[in-house]
Amino acid sequence: MILRLTLVGLIAAGLLGFGLLAWVATHPAAGKAEAPHVIVLAAAHAVQPGALLKPDDLAARKLPGVAPPGALIDTPKGRRALAGAMVRRSLGPNEIILPPDVLRPGDHGFLAAVLKPGMRAITVGVDLVSGTAGLIWPGDRVDLILTQATADPAVPPDRRVSAETVLADVRVIAIDQRLVEGAKPGSPAGHAVHTVTLEVTAEEAERVAVATRLGRLSLSVRAADPAPGAGAAEAAAPGGRASKPAAVWAGDVAQSLAIRPVPAPAGAVRVWQGTADGKEIRF
Repeated sequence: MILRLTLVGLIAAGLLGFGLLAWVATHPAAGKAEAPHVIVLAAAHAVQPGALLKPDDLAARKLPGVAPPGALIDTPKGRRALAGAMVRRSLGPNEIILPPDVLRPGDHGFLAAVLKPGMRAITVGVDLVSGTAGLIWPGDRVDLILTQATADPAVPPDRRVSAETVLADVRVIAIDQRLVEGAKPGSPAGHAVHTVTLEVTAEEAERVAVATRLGRLSLSVRAADPAPGAGAAEAAAPGGRASKPAAVWAGDVAQSLAIRPVPAPAGAVRVWQGTADGKEIRF
């Protein structure tokens, strides 16, 4: 009886050991601690010098051990810190972005580096809606639209609201940043945009200064690639800018405002004085 129990115990132990070996063979990583690693921010694709980084230019790269000195860990805060930064040298795909590779808004010399020769930087105030709901990024090209309204009853209803493009095809160089030395780049997630800084000529800067006193300013994002045949028209425009469309009035948008009252038909009376022929007076 004892011999039989011993034999059964040996068989059970053998089966258990065989099962354990089979499980380990199919799970080679089991029981092994994962090697230390870190995830840093890198270029998602090739980026040329002078470009302003956008969210889709950034990618996560997993590295063993610790991060290289100066590399930013892939966090929402780290991505916000690089958004809008100017690239100082060519970056290859999946190349780690280090502090010497970029110049961020608020860094000393950012404006001098990002502005083209002879250009100016001017900041306009916008809200979340007129700023295209936070979808504009540094490096985008936009149109600046001025909307005006008047309640003067002497003005016809179809002329009481108007919109016109003040500037066309201008480059955005910063979003909601104080472009001064020592300013902290980045803003909390979901924070409404308050200011947009544009790259303009000296004359355009004066136009914007006047427009800010006239009415509400809005931004319209332009396509990355120009429309077919638009190159010649833009080259002919002053300063190489795209030509600005004519103003749009309320009556152009709402046909009901363009309907004017039909004037009453003209009347006439004939006046006789003495024996002279009558004289007709129209009104």
